[in-house]
Amino acid sequence: MHFQMLVFKILFISSFFHQMSLAQQPQICVETDRLALLGFKDHIFKDTTDFLSSWAGKDCCGGGWEGVECDVSTGRVNRLVLQTPSESDISVYMKGTLSSSLGDLVFLETLIISGMKHIAGAIPESFSKLSRLKQLILDGNSLQGDIPSGLSHLESLQTLSLSGNHLTGQIPSVLGNFKNLQQLSLADNMLTGVIPIGVKNLVALQSLDLSHNLLSGVVPNFLGQLRNLTYIDLSSNELSGEVPVSLCGLIKLSFLSMDHNRITGRIPSQIGKMKALTSLSLSFNKLTGQIPESIAGLPNLWNLSLSRNELFDPLPIAFSKGVPSLLSIDLSYNKFNLGVVPEWIRTRELSDVNLAGCKLRGMLPNFTRPDSLNSIDLSDNAFTGGISSFFARMLSLQKGKISNNQLKSDVAVIKLPDGISSLDLHSNQLFGSLSRMLSNKTSKFLEAIDVSNNQLSGSIPEFVSGLNLKVLNIGSNKISGQIPTSISNLDKLERFDISRNQITGTIPVSLGSLVKLQWLDLSINRLSGKIPDSLLGIEALKHANFRANRLCGEIPQGRPYNIFPAAAYAHNLCLCAKPLPPCKGTKQHKLGQ
Repeated sequence: MHFQMLVFKILFISSFFHQMSLAQQPQICVETDRLALLGFKDHIFKDTTDFLSSWAGKDCCGGGWEGVECDVSTGRVNRLVLQTPSESDISVYMKGTLSSSLGDLVFLETLIISGMKHIAGAIPESFSKLSRLKQLILDGNSLQGDIPSGLSHLESLQTLSLSGNHLTGQIPSVLGNFKNLQQLSLADNMLTGVIPIGVKNLVALQSLDLSHNLLSGVVPNFLGQLRNLTYIDLSSNELSGEVPVSLCGLIKLSFLSMDHNRITGRIPSQIGKMKALTSLSLSFNKLTGQIPESIAGLPNLWNLSLSRNELFDPLPIAFSKGVPSLLSIDLSYNKFNLGVVPEWIRTRELSDVNLAGCKLRGMLPNFTRPDSLNSIDLSDNAFTGGISSFFARMLSLQKGKISNNQLKSDVAVIKLPDGISSLDLHSNQLFGSLSRMLSNKTSKFLEAIDVSNNQLSGSIPEFVSGLNLKVLNIGSNKISGQIPTSISNLDKLERFDISRNQITGTIPVSLGSLVKLQWLDLSINRLSGKIPDSLLGIEALKHANFRANRLCGEIPQGRPYNIFPAAAYAHNLCLCAKPLPPCKGTKQHKLGQ
């Protein structure tokens, strides 16, 4: 009897602890949630990410369903995160629409479907039921239609990102209901209308990105009331009016971009109060007046971009000792008449200097800290000399542009740093042969060369393998000789322009192996013979020009050559076939059939 009682107690205790352990284990996926997820899967008819192939079986919580997470205590789906590892990889995507069934995942706190590229259609109204949602990120898709006003019911939302879609209509003012919203990004859409007054109620907002839309009206004063803002990007819209003085009260703001708009008036002098500001971009507007002296007092400002406005001299004297953190400056294309590069620019350790169209003249400047420069643009000025050794000590330089000046030099003596990737010296008075600039010693980093519209002579040099050139523009010079067959070694070339020279011989068959070529201009030379059929292998070609040569014979009959405009083949000896009139032999052959 005693033994039986002991066994009973043991069984009771073990049963109790078994029940307790079951209660602590994650529950198997609730059927409502499983069906909601499968509803989404059913609306995706192509999935090259292969994420959804894992969505099988009864248990969406513990069954290895990619991107699905559940709350341990409830067994309900609380996170759905589907993100492509790389948005630049066009082969990885989902194609379909967002199913309204996702609105049944009422325990969701995070919903991220990002970078899928081809998920189209509208944002379902049913998302308004996701009252627990804190993060809604649907960027990098192809969503269309209006932003549903029903999203305003999601009062717990902290992050809303719908950027990189095809959304239209106006920004709903009811989005101002998001009292807890910290990040709002609606960039890269086609939204119209004004920035709604409801935005002023987003008192917790830290980041606002409305860039690359079609928004109009003025930049509202009430943005200055959102004291927690650290980031504002309103660039690439159609906004007008002046820079609101109220923004200068945002003492936490570190990033402000309003470039590519229609902003007028002066830069407010109160901008010096924004001590946290690290980047200020007001380029491509209609700003007038002088740059305020107070900008010199911004201790953390590293990027100042004010190009393409109507600002005028003098530059602030305080800049000589101010803006201690400055690394990048762009004052290009204003109404400055600088004459020389200011000393405070030449003597600083800067990474990017852009002073194009600033009426600079004489010899190129001597930078005392050249090894820090990553890019420099001194285009559209009146520099005459100093190019031969100008780049030599710029050991970190990746991009150099001094086009449209009056530089005179033999290109053979121009010394380039090993790491340079882009060089633009077009529209100067450079002379000599390209053979040294394009030789077996040419940097493997060099991707773009534009020396067009100069006085270069000699022939096109032979090309060794291993070069990474994507752009080669030597048009409008005095180059003679033939196109070398070794052109095929430039297998990464996307743009090849030798127009307006004195090139002779035939178009080499090997040119057809440049399968990445998108732009080809051989016009106004002395080329003879046929256009080789091998060029039909260049399927990426978008522009070609063979005009004004001595070419003869049938134009390659395949796209895109037979659909380019006839002007692309005009003024040759005897080119024929589409888009030109038929070749005589071909016509006679057809008549004889």
